[in-house]
Amino acid sequence: MSSLPVTADFPIRVLGGPTAVLEYGGLRFLTDPTFDAPGDYPRPGGPLLTKTAPAAGSPADLGRIDVVLLSHDEHADNLDISGRALLDGIPLTLTTPGGGERLRESLGERVRGLADWESVALDRPDGGTVTVTGAPALHGPGPREQVEPFTGQVVGFVLTGEGLPTVYVSGDNASLDAVREIAGRFAPVDTAVLFAGAPRFPVLFDNQVLVLDSAMAAEATRILGARRVVPVHYDSWAHFTEGGDALEAAFTAAGLADRLDWGKGA
Repeated sequence: MSSLPVTADFPIRVLGGPTAVLEYGGLRFLTDPTFDAPGDYPRPGGPLLTKTAPAAGSPADLGRIDVVLLSHDEHADNLDISGRALLDGIPLTLTTPGGGERLRESLGERVRGLADWESVALDRPDGGTVTVTGAPALHGPGPREQVEPFTGQVVGFVLTGEGLPTVYVSGDNASLDAVREIAGRFAPVDTAVLFAGAPRFPVLFDNQVLVLDSAMAAEATRILGARRVVPVHYDSWAHFTEGGDALEAAFTAAGLADRLDWGKGA
């Protein structure tokens, strides 16, 4: 870790739900693409997902996307029908090892699964590389062996590069222990894109949160030493129980309100 970390306010545009565009190191990254109109997503054997608001833009509005950072492919609130169609035109999608296997039939070599701490180097247009490292994430409370059978495998991402700020994209993570592991390797993080919203279902884990709640997001900020936090995954879906106001209140209570960036882009 450098004693003099790089800081930079590179553009991030939040489009709603878990979807955001990051312009970093000359590359354009898209997180968890969800562009369908509002509606219901029945899940055989699982709870109903209901989208309540459209994205603030369409795939046609995105411009060039070089890489999709897909935290997982099994839930419609992280990858919906239009998001799947979008992947066909993207040079590279990074996701979980299991997601890489499932998507390989349609995407071929344009998808790669990253295990925890596995890295891939991406060429920058102006020379050099951006390194994307898979980061641990748990989509619910408890140990991995008790969580993944119900909510599936999830991966976060850490972006680094020479002369670039360190960026953490959490994915659907509910574990502060995972955040501590990431901080142990990469803190201080310049920018953290934190999935929040405190999603819950009574039928899963006794209604405990499946992704960070607002207070946990503030604590994750402290653990990471993050200078800037861009919240995503807190609106546009009925099972999200805490929105922007709750995030603002939690960060204010923690003395971290100045870290929040609502991702209006450039």
